[in-house]
Amino acid sequence: MAEQFRNTSGTCVDRSKVINFTFNGRALTGVQGDTLASALVANGIHLVGRSFKTHRPRGIVSCGSDEPSALVQLETGPRTEPNLRATQIELYEGLQARSVNCWPSVDFDVMAVATSWASRLFVAGFYYKTFMSPKSFWMTVYEPLIRRIAGLGVLSREPDPDRYDHMNEFCDVLVIGSGPAGLSAALEAGRTGGRVILVDEQADFGGSLNNTREIINDRPARAWVEETLAELAGLDNVRLLKRANAFGYYDHNYVTVHERRTDHMGPGASPDLPRHRLWHIRAGQVVLATGAHERPLVFADNDRPGILLASAGQAYANRYGALVGKRGVVLTNNDSAYAAALDILDAGMDIAAVVDLRPDAGGELVQAVRKKGVDVITGSGVVETLGKKRVSGVMVATVSPDGQSVTGQKRKIDCDTILMSGGWNPAVHLFSQSMGKLRYDDDKACFVPNKSAQKERTVGACSGAFTLQEALDQGAEAGAQAAKDAGVGKGKVSIEAKAMVREEQPLLPYWVVPTDHPVGQGPRKHFVDYQHDVTAADIMLAAREGMHSVEHMKRFTTNGMATDQGKMSNVNGLAILSHQIGKAIPEVGTTTFRPPYTPVTFGALAGRSITGDLSDPVRRTPMHSWHIENGADFEVVGQWMRAWYYPKAGEDMHAAVTRESKALRESVGILDASTLGKIDIQGKDAAQFLNRIYTNAWLKLPVGSARYGLMLKEDGMVFDDGVTTRLGENHFHMTTTTGGAAGVLDWLEEYLQTEWPDLEVYCTSVTEEWATLTVGGPKSRALMQDLCSDIDFSQDAFPFMTLREGTVAGVPARVFRISFTGDLSYEINVRNWHGLHVWTACMEAGRKYDITPYGTETMHVLRAEKGFVIVGQDTDGTQTPMDLGMDWIVAKKKGDFIGRRSFTRTDTAREGRKQMVGLVSENPRDVLTEGAQLTNAREEALPAPMLGHVTSSYWSPNLDHSIALAMCKDGLGRMGDWIYAHDRGKVTKVKIVSPVFYDVKGERRDG
Repeated sequence: MAEQFRNTSGTCVDRSKVINFTFNGRALTGVQGDTLASALVANGIHLVGRSFKTHRPRGIVSCGSDEPSALVQLETGPRTEPNLRATQIELYEGLQARSVNCWPSVDFDVMAVATSWASRLFVAGFYYKTFMSPKSFWMTVYEPLIRRIAGLGVLSREPDPDRYDHMNEFCDVLVIGSGPAGLSAALEAGRTGGRVILVDEQADFGGSLNNTREIINDRPARAWVEETLAELAGLDNVRLLKRANAFGYYDHNYVTVHERRTDHMGPGASPDLPRHRLWHIRAGQVVLATGAHERPLVFADNDRPGILLASAGQAYANRYGALVGKRGVVLTNNDSAYAAALDILDAGMDIAAVVDLRPDAGGELVQAVRKKGVDVITGSGVVETLGKKRVSGVMVATVSPDGQSVTGQKRKIDCDTILMSGGWNPAVHLFSQSMGKLRYDDDKACFVPNKSAQKERTVGACSGAFTLQEALDQGAEAGAQAAKDAGVGKGKVSIEAKAMVREEQPLLPYWVVPTDHPVGQGPRKHFVDYQHDVTAADIMLAAREGMHSVEHMKRFTTNGMATDQGKMSNVNGLAILSHQIGKAIPEVGTTTFRPPYTPVTFGALAGRSITGDLSDPVRRTPMHSWHIENGADFEVVGQWMRAWYYPKAGEDMHAAVTRESKALRESVGILDASTLGKIDIQGKDAAQFLNRIYTNAWLKLPVGSARYGLMLKEDGMVFDDGVTTRLGENHFHMTTTTGGAAGVLDWLEEYLQTEWPDLEVYCTSVTEEWATLTVGGPKSRALMQDLCSDIDFSQDAFPFMTLREGTVAGVPARVFRISFTGDLSYEINVRNWHGLHVWTACMEAGRKYDITPYGTETMHVLRAEKGFVIVGQDTDGTQTPMDLGMDWIVAKKKGDFIGRRSFTRTDTAREGRKQMVGLVSENPRDVLTEGAQLTNAREEALPAPMLGHVTSSYWSPNLDHSIALAMCKDGLGRMGDWIYAHDRGKVTKVKIVSPVFYDVKGERRDG
């Protein structure tokens, strides 16, 4: 019979809407509102997969994002997705899912036979010890075998057909979680009129209230949820985001949210909508109401299908109207399992017994269960489970309160389900990501938030307040106060919500239920991390082998490293480790919670920049259309399209570059230099900051003057270079290499934020704001005078390395006297929307001077003639300024700067370092290949000692011979020596010369 375990309850499903789906090829039905997990439960299917490492049978354990075992491969073809949690997949018509990590089927898995036989080898750290020799076997035998045995789903090899997008949003109050605390907080904040966003990872708002039968204001809690949601939906200032997982909490209340927009409709069901959306939210205040995860108990063979959390059984019954079995046994150390047992009993499932690890159990909930005729067995535990592919029974015995021994006779109870509850772990992942500090609560046996690091409040079960009334009260107070602190509202609570209060008995922390044999020595396994097959014995072994740090234990055993981020396993693992090393749990500490809270698809992270032309931005200068119209060939520099050269009819690149080079040296040339990195630097400490960043002095640079500077990494090696101009007392304009712009800005921000936060300096990228035109050559001054009437271009009035502001071609401009070619040159900076206008004006006015546009290839030739270095081409991160022959740029008298101390290292000053030199070929027509290796002799025994390599090489039209720049050992001391350049069998005799080939005295710079 279809859905034989479906009952008549279920607050979030619609039985009138039947949905057809398949699991492992078997046709099944569910109803609207089901998850794949709840539909499988309703159909009586509990064996859903095999474990990662040992291929043991595994079933559904939870009902939410903490699910460690029920991972499936969803769909086929290009939309297939691996390792999705069945508990988070909303059922839709035609859904196809199958188990992962099993062959030929989940019922009979061949690898399970082998791993069962070899299971004793698969202890913690086995891969570090077992496969050490012979070394050659690792790549050829061991690694392929391990990857074949372990692993989960598979990726599609076809292009992703779906769309994804990103949204940026700001709000006064962001509430994460829509349980009782979250709804109360959102409503209080929303009533103030402030901008509020409520996000929840589930398909229905309400959180735990959907899973239980709680009472609020003398009515079912679901009625309160619906009323609250109706009011929130009617507020224009409130945005409700469901199916939205807040997975990352970063500095300055920046939270990332992954919204699944169409997954519940089925693949391709809504092609006009993006499948997923990634929200980047900046919040004035954050309220964390993320709830708590029920903690499993660690007992013998606790991983069999049919063993699940008590709260999961309760949720399947109340929310989805699905019974997890016919006859169950509850194993607990706290009262919450009794509430679950009552709900499950009323839903129609038989509970054979509640096995309570506490010596005494009393109180309202316990008495209510006893009145239902259920046997409550106290001071006892499940010491053995029966069955294989599903639980068929348990062995129960009296156990010591300290968990060290079995003290009574075993008693068998037949059942097909075990509902376990070991207490609750607050979902502190986001709180910890925000850099908040935790403390261990001994009474509740869990870590709870202690000290916030950001403008954030943690409420409800997430804060360790596990009662409904506490959640409602804390949520309302937090929402009102958060709104007030964000500048809206008065901080007064308006919600009146009264929950039914039950008396509960204290929890008894119980970390490992004992068996007949010491843990790890008998046939039974006590699982801590279901997803990575980590057992209590593994953690004990790690402790014996010296892994006393929780971080070391985590990596040695892989406990908590799975995609569930240790939601179930962390606290149990910590407790076992603490007992083994004789330290209290707070002393052991916690591992680091990192984003994402739950897995996020790569498509969502990439957004629209996922395929084809959108996979990487293409950046174009304002003059790009002119370059196309005038026949330019382009080269890609990072993301920029730069004009490479401008061939005329019948010209190849060599002819075009020859013509362009000669034109600039003889008349006037124009270059589109807009791609240069440009950073605006302001603040009262800006000069001091530059003095620390650059190798030369900057404190006394006059306003209106420019200076060339080198930046070094901490190791003293050249990082980037450029010209920086002082626009005002506390205002500078920095230029960087085109490819280094983003890296330099990151570098500056890193030092301002981490090393020198006391400096008042603000850095802003303005690369796209300014179009830059370089006009150079002996006639460039005349051209500038024609274009600009309000600047004096005479040598005395406008000397080299200075700035003048005026109008060029009728628009405001900054004009710099800077030269990267060695000739008289001017760099014109205008707002980008004026760039094309000024360029065309220059071309028109320059006709009488035979103006010639030139591209990056010509620029490279001209700068190489002058021996000017290009960072990233002539350097590779291993050169100091002295290696480049630039001792003059390293200040001797100023204070410290980044990289200075590294000059005292013996390696930095040793003989034999590679140094920048020039090379000329014995045959002037031989142009060397960039990358060619240098040796002392034409032929040497292999391997021949290498002197260095060629970094730049060109034919120089202005010198009528080839030139090259190279890094050569002791090159500056070998001027005039002949050496050899090797390139794939070709050997060229070359002479070491000065890297300055043209206009050695620099006479052309001033025109």
